[in-house]
Amino acid sequence: MHALDWIVLSGYFVVMVGIGWWSKRRVHNAADFFTAGGKMPWWLAGISHHMSGYSAAVFVGYAALAYTTGFAVYVWWAISITIACVVGSFLFAPRWPRLRQRLGIISPLEYLTTRYNLPAQQVLAWSGTALKIFDVAAKWAASAILLESFAGVPLSVGIILVGGVTMVYSTIGGLWADALTDFGQFVIQFVAAIALLIAAMAKLGGFSSIFGIWEQLPPSHSAPFGGNLTIAFFLAYIVISTVSYNGGTWNLAQRFIAAPTGSSAKKSILLSGGLYLVWPLVLFFPMWAAPLLLPNLAKPEQSYALLTEMLLPAGLVGLVLAGMFSHTMAMTSSDANAISSVITRDIIPALRRSKKPLTSKTELAAGRLSVFLFIGLSMLIALSADSFGGVLGLLILWFGALVGPIAIPMLLGMLAPFKRCGPSAALFSWAAGLIVFAVNKYVLTAQVAALGDLAQAVSVAAPILASIAVYCLMGVIRPWRNEESDALVDSLSVDVADDVEDQAVPAGVRA
Repeated sequence: MHALDWIVLSGYFVVMVGIGWWSKRRVHNAADFFTAGGKMPWWLAGISHHMSGYSAAVFVGYAALAYTTGFAVYVWWAISITIACVVGSFLFAPRWPRLRQRLGIISPLEYLTTRYNLPAQQVLAWSGTALKIFDVAAKWAASAILLESFAGVPLSVGIILVGGVTMVYSTIGGLWADALTDFGQFVIQFVAAIALLIAAMAKLGGFSSIFGIWEQLPPSHSAPFGGNLTIAFFLAYIVISTVSYNGGTWNLAQRFIAAPTGSSAKKSILLSGGLYLVWPLVLFFPMWAAPLLLPNLAKPEQSYALLTEMLLPAGLVGLVLAGMFSHTMAMTSSDANAISSVITRDIIPALRRSKKPLTSKTELAAGRLSVFLFIGLSMLIALSADSFGGVLGLLILWFGALVGPIAIPMLLGMLAPFKRCGPSAALFSWAAGLIVFAVNKYVLTAQVAALGDLAQAVSVAAPILASIAVYCLMGVIRPWRNEESDALVDSLSVDVADDVEDQAVPAGVRA
């Protein structure tokens, strides 16, 4: 890191805080803070959805896979997400803004009280919120490791710097700040990635290297599947991605809830899916070429950072580092906003046990305080990571297992074919996913490992498939019949007046 790199990186952090402060003028109540008042343009929601979908892991873990496996990382990751976005554009994305129109929700779990009941909603809210703190803490630590690798900055300082900047603009500007900084981060990351792509192609002989590198790499590197990235794992990840990228991951649901209409939400997820189809080709090319430029690396996860230092001049190194931070900051800030909405609209009202709702001013203050405390607590955990030892890793792992079990009742509960699946289905499917994960991980460890290349696919797919199976089975064994719940589900399938932003709430479906 040269002085010019530090200037570029510092300028990036200043711009992020400035966007947050500017966004503050657009936030007047909790709905503005959490859902942008339902007025977010489809193109901004789409770019924000895309940027919020992945973190610095792309430049570390995925870089290692690209170095050792090759093209299969693009097929497994990017194409599976693209398919998930196309599926979601018809089934799930349009229903989220309709929930806001019908019930006035500003939290992705808020409608579950009407769809199921309060206990089911609270189980999903508490379990997801508690474990998400550790997931975000791990992302702060990952960002700090990148900063330490590039500039020798101590981990604690890196966590405070990256987390502190995110805390400021997220607390001030809410979802508007998240989305606008996502857009700014997309532009920065675009310039940085294009610069590294051009530098890598120039080093390898020009434009022809796009196709020429595959003749110099091992034949397996050009195969669509390889190593643990098998076709079975690809199919399993399509299921996981469909659940996660359509709202099972709460911060992504917020982007759809913020859309003015169902058709706008549909366009936003199709834009995000299109970006996943095209943009990773630009990101991954230097990673695919890394074995030719940096042969025999002992630690392939360092390939992207080493390529940056080798190929780019002062100033652009700082820009690439800012681009790496942009993904993690985009994800964690949107995580904080989504979790805060759940705390403010789902958890606090249940704890208060009062039928009188919070005032708009109090609700906004509670939302900002929740964002501040959530990010602050996750930073403290990241700073204390060593004292957690294996416990921190265990909890992060359990959060990964919870994504599917929590998301199944959320997403399938919006679809008419699953109207008969009620609170029992939601709770039993959630528990089934956790139990299957725990059994695979801690009881049948040897048996799963014996499956060889299929082991990873089984480990990933089994919990969510168990949740789906139990959810459907409970709908048959204990069919749920509730007039208010049925009316809500039926209303989400109706496209009449979908282009009217302030649609009337149907009778019997009021929150």
